[in-house]
Amino acid sequence: MRALLLVFALSTGAWAQAAPQAAADSAAAQVRFDFERVGVPVPKFSMVVREDGAGTYQAQVASVSSGMGQAATVAPPPVNRPIQVSQSTTEMLFKTARSLDRFNMECASKAKNIANTGQKVLSYTGPDGRGSCAYNYSENKSIAQLTEIFQAIAFTMDEGRKLEFMHRFDRLGLYSEIDALDREVEEKRALELGNIAPALKSIIADEELIQRVREHAAKLLARTEAQR
Repeated sequence: MRALLLVFALSTGAWAQAAPQAAADSAAAQVRFDFERVGVPVPKFSMVVREDGAGTYQAQVASVSSGMGQAATVAPPPVNRPIQVSQSTTEMLFKTARSLDRFNMECASKAKNIANTGQKVLSYTGPDGRGSCAYNYSENKSIAQLTEIFQAIAFTMDEGRKLEFMHRFDRLGLYSEIDALDREVEEKRALELGNIAPALKSIIADEELIQRVREHAAKLLARTEAQR
């Protein structure tokens, strides 16, 4: 039942699709990250960031049990959300991309027997050139740093989706979810929380929720605003 409610929530506008970008934006320089790995909660996502920090996050969420039999599953609709990345992070992304010749390089490790952490592609497109490189694991420290940043932003986006769903259908689980998110922020495995500020504000404003949930959400929101 929860899975069916989740699909309903997403399909009725809780996570509305982002508007298509104007033609002028397509000519602007952008860095893109694509990820794909079977068997994880978000098996496929892509993120695009332009030099003004604006961009998009698109994802496919793994199918979940419908609660109507062992083999019955529900595939949530794709996620398509606008994002806004902070100036410091955006500058670092583009500085690193250009220092790596816009990813015109071999970035995949040649070591054998490396665990599968997902197929990844970093790409750059702009008036000054383009390039891309694909990898499962890279020994290049700059590539590894970019990977961690994009995956941390993607983690935040999926947490926002979870919080919005739980606020509607699983209020008892909200505190533990927010507490877990707080720990991930501390470890820098969740970045750019400004993109889920609406979900946090909605929780804070809901006087029917227990006070400690609202206070914890307020703590996260305050940290987000302090980082702007």
